[in-house]
Formats: sequence, structure tokens, C-alpha cells
Amino acid sequence: MAKYLVIVESPAKVKTIKKFLGANYEVMASNGHVRDLPKSQLGIDVEHDYEPKYITIRGKGDILAKLRKEAKKADKVYLATDPDREGEAISWHLSKALNLDAKKMYRITFNEITKSAVKESIKHAREINLDLVDAQQARRMLDRMVGYRISPILWAKVKRGLSAGRVQSVALRIIADREEEINAFVPEEYWTLDARFAVKGEKKPLTAKFYGTTEKKLEIHSEEEMNQVLSALKDVSFSVADVKNGERIKKAPLPFTTSTLQQEASKVLNFSTSKTMRLAQQLYEGIDIEGQGTVGMITYLRTDSTRISDEAAKAAASYITDTYGEKYLHHGAVKKDSDKKIQDAHEAIRPTDIRRLPAAIKDSLSRDQFRLYQLIWKRFTASCMADAKYHTISVRIDGGGYRFTVSASSVVFDGFMSVYVQDDDEKNGSNTLVKAIDKNSVLTLESLDEKQHFTQPPAHFTEAALVKVLEELGIGRPSTYAPTISTIIARRYVAKEGRNLYLTEIGEVVNHMMKQAFPSIVESDFTANVESLLDMVEDGLVGWKTVVSNFYPDLDEAVKTAEEELEKVKIEDEVTDEVCEQCGRNMVVKYGPHGKFLACPGFPDCRNTKPYLEKIGVPCPKCGKEVVLRRSSKGRKFYSCEGYPECDYVSWKKPEAGKEEAVKE
Repeated sequence: MAKYLVIVESPAKVKTIKKFLGANYEVMASNGHVRDLPKSQLGIDVEHDYEPKYITIRGKGDILAKLRKEAKKADKVYLATDPDREGEAISWHLSKALNLDAKKMYRITFNEITKSAVKESIKHAREINLDLVDAQQARRMLDRMVGYRISPILWAKVKRGLSAGRVQSVALRIIADREEEINAFVPEEYWTLDARFAVKGEKKPLTAKFYGTTEKKLEIHSEEEMNQVLSALKDVSFSVADVKNGERIKKAPLPFTTSTLQQEASKVLNFSTSKTMRLAQQLYEGIDIEGQGTVGMITYLRTDSTRISDEAAKAAASYITDTYGEKYLHHGAVKKDSDKKIQDAHEAIRPTDIRRLPAAIKDSLSRDQFRLYQLIWKRFTASCMADAKYHTISVRIDGGGYRFTVSASSVVFDGFMSVYVQDDDEKNGSNTLVKAIDKNSVLTLESLDEKQHFTQPPAHFTEAALVKVLEELGIGRPSTYAPTISTIIARRYVAKEGRNLYLTEIGEVVNHMMKQAFPSIVESDFTANVESLLDMVEDGLVGWKTVVSNFYPDLDEAVKTAEEELEKVKIEDEVTDEVCEQCGRNMVVKYGPHGKFLACPGFPDCRNTKPYLEKIGVPCPKCGKEVVLRRSSKGRKFYSCEGYPECDYVSWKKPEAGKEEAVKE
């Protein structure tokens, strides 16, 4: 009997895929990459045609030995790593590390871990796509060149432990530019004016907003201008000049891409990009569902395509027709036109089975897995449903040569909104009073309400907003957004407070150095152009060594110039009020693997350290001292009184002033 070996990346997939394929198939995992460039050196021979020096990753020797043993026994070896450039490269590295015979080696990909998808992939086994491998090699080597040539300069000129990166440095630049905008912002004054009218025959008053004159829109910039308008409106009678009824269509949303999933999960569920990707990976690899066994819940999570398969579209149409009726079904393809390359022709992120309802499997999922799966399920289902329809009404009210307007809308047909409602979807209907107004309505002005406002600076970036900008500028790929943001936070270039990202002092210094010494690398256009070149490598139009060889000499020259010309910058430690009990100096804030801690600045003479207790501005409900943020031995945040152990107040949830929340063990 023939024996086949299937090699996947993640051990979490092994059991599921083995169950789908049966006894003739052995399924094993490579646990991700098996070969890479060495950590101790650049690993690229720039003198000899930029040949990479790949080595086996430390700790992978035993895994490779087991894989070699099984590969020798197998009649065919199927490389089933992830369906993207990186997955293709891992398959290629496996073929080299295992010294696989080309005659019995096959590459298979599946967009979802379901029985039909896995079995179908075996039927369409192919050779490794070397253009995909080359595109990934080029990306890896460009990133290595930037990181390994520039990071030592940051160590020498600022401090050790810093890093530069082809994508992370651009992300930092984008945040720094926004910070400059905010700091340079000058507020401008403006005023609004609301008119409150009594409508004859109606109990409730109607409020309309100032538009301008009957000829044109007018903006009010000062109290003086406002007083002129108010003066002109004294003792003026008002009438309804125009009532317009109309219809507005709200299109069903597109199914999720990696970027839009990260953005929506951040806005709706308050998930970080890294948390979203971690949970999505778990859903993709498979969850043990009661009565069904381990099944892949969603399709592949790294994609910038909104395409869905014909099979998925038919299943969705059947479910929507059965559950909501024919009129709720969207007719036509669910697809977004885009002039940019859609990576690897993936599908959008969707449930593998639309009839696997979130509520039915809730008990088999963790709370956060359920919330993310439900979001993906609702978005996909909505994308296959009919557009929503609104009835709109707008009223113009004139008097004394000035105009006020009021408008409203109400849902006529909810369509996709019966399943999925976003923040900006008006589902609560319109002001019923507006509907009752026509040109013959008699209005009496009851009051005018003027208000002074000032324009607001641009908002600080959130993770969701940064992902959106990175995608719009063509920087990075779906797989890079989460690790890029995690890196700039981990390096402390950016601090995350609440949802907002703030530039730190060290981030400001690094960004300034990068702009000064390596201006092209932190230009968004340059980074986006690199992505286009990598796409051309993937398409077989450009050789990967051409891309690398054109990039390195300029980088090398810039590095040598920076080494000579950049000045050293000393970043002072943050001094606290906490006094070192051993030597009397004021302690400073340092950073370790687990975050902030306090250290004596007298090191190495005084080695005293203690935990950094971050006050949250809430008094202890038991004794009145400050409540501080701490971390458990497993890294979980909790809150306790700064007077511990004298005061034993402790809470897992962030307390509010005047409320007490005890820890539940």
C-alpha cells in the first residue's frame, strides 16, 4: 500500500488534516521555518552576487531528522505550508533541508482546513513556485540588510537594544509626522446656530441647523459675525421653502481582508492587531467543536482579496434564502475592483461553513474566539445580502434672507443590516416630525441657540487607523501589519495609552536619525515601490538579485556616511520621586523584558531595584491611598493599593472612583 507524507507548518493542523486524509497519510509539522539567515551576521555574501547563507535554525535539528526519516519511507511528499509567499519559501527550504527527490515532492495549498479543501488540494498538487520563493527571499534579504546595517548605528549613537526596519521605520515616521501635525495645530474659532421651531398642529418642536443665506452656504467665524446674524433674524417670520423626499442605498459591506478585520476588531472588540491575528490563527487552524471534532472555522487569515469562491457564494445564497427570504439575497458577484495587485489570489476571510452559526458553537469557543468568529460570520453573511434602503427627507426653512436646514432618514428595507450593523448605520429611524412637514406648515421661531467651537487637531493614531494608512499607502503586506506595530511598541518608540499610539522621546530621536541619515528608507513612496518590485519578482518579470543588488550599494554608502557624520544622542532616564533606601539617590525608570522597573542610578555601586508601580488616579476604596497597576507572575494586569500589604485591596478590573471590585479567584 502506498504511503504519503504531508508536511504542514503548525502542529495544531496535524490532527485535523490526518483525520481528513486517512490511514495512508502521515501528517507532520515543521513548526514554521526550518532554515534562515544566521543571527550572528548579515548572512548575505555581497561580494559574490548576493548569495544568501542559510543555516538550520537552532532547535530544528530533531524535527528535521524525524521528517527526513518519514520522507525516505514515503512514496510521495506533499508540502502543505501556508498559501502565501512565506509558506512557499518554507516549502522550498524544507525541500532543501530534507534533500527531497524532485520526482516525489509536491506542493499543495488550501485556503481553508476542511475535508473538501484538503482533498481537493491533493488532486491539484504542483511544483514549488520559484517566483514566489524568490519574492520572499528578496523581502527577507532587504529586511535583513536594513536591520543589520542600520541597527548597529542606532546602538552606537543612541543606545543598545534599538532596531531599524524597512517597514517599521516607515510606520514610526507616519506616527511621528502625525505628532508634528498635532503639535503645530492652531485651533480656529467657528460658531453654530440651531433654530427651534414650533410647528402648528404638532406637539414636539423641530430643531434646524443654520445653513447660510438663501443664496449660499455661510460659515460663522466669530462672535461679532454671529451677533450680526442674530440681529438680522430678530422678529423675522419663517416658512418652509422646500421639502425633498428621496431614497438612499447603503451598500452591503465587503467581506473581511486582513486589514479590514484588524480595523473592525479594534473598533468593535477593542482587540490589538496582534491579538486579532492570534485568535484568527486559532480559528483557521481548527477548534474542537462538540459533536464535530476539530474543524477549521475560517479561511486563511492573511489576504488582501475580497473574492469568495463560487462554492461559498452558493452556500451563502442558500442559507440567506432559507433564513431571511429571497428578497434579502444580494444578486451579482461580491468583489472589489482594485488597481493594486491582490496577493496570491486568496479569498476573503470568511467562515468555512456559513451554517456553523456562532450561537450554536459558542460553548466550544473561548469568549474572545467567539467574539471574533461572530464578527467574521456576520460580516461575510452581510456581504452576500441585499443593500439596505433608506427614505430620506430634507427640509429648507427660510426667513429674513437666511436659511436653516433639517434632514432625516429612515430604513425602508434593512437588507444586510438585519445581520450586521456598523457604528455609522442609522437603524433607529428618523425624526417623525420631519415627515409631517410640508410647504404649507406654519412655523413659529421659539429660540435660537448659538454655540462657540474650536477646530480640533488631527486625532492620534490608533492601531486600526495606522493599519488603514499602511494599507492605503501600499506599505507592507497583510502578514506584516501586526508584527510591525508590535515591534515599535516593544522597542518603546511608541507608547500605547488606551487605544491611542503616542510617540516617545526615544521614538522621536530614532525617527529624526532615520530621516537625517536614511531619508529614502523612511519615505512611504520608496517602501511602497519596493512592494511593487516584489510583486514583479513574484510575476517573474524581475530577478530577485536585481532588486537586492540595486538596493544594497546605496544603503552601504548611507551607512558609512552615518557612521562618520551622525552625532551621539544621550537619552536621560526618567527620574522619579522614589528614593533608594540603600544610598539615598532618586531612582530612575528602566525597561526590562517584562516592562518598566525602578533602578538606582548609582549602578554598579548600588544595584537596588524595585517594581515600578503605575498610579491610575483612583483612590483605594478601603484606605484612600493610590491604586496602582501591577502584574501577576503570568503577566496578567491587576490593581491593588500602593499600601500593600498593610491594605489588602486588589481587583482584576480597573476600579472607578467610589466603586469596589474584589478579585475573584
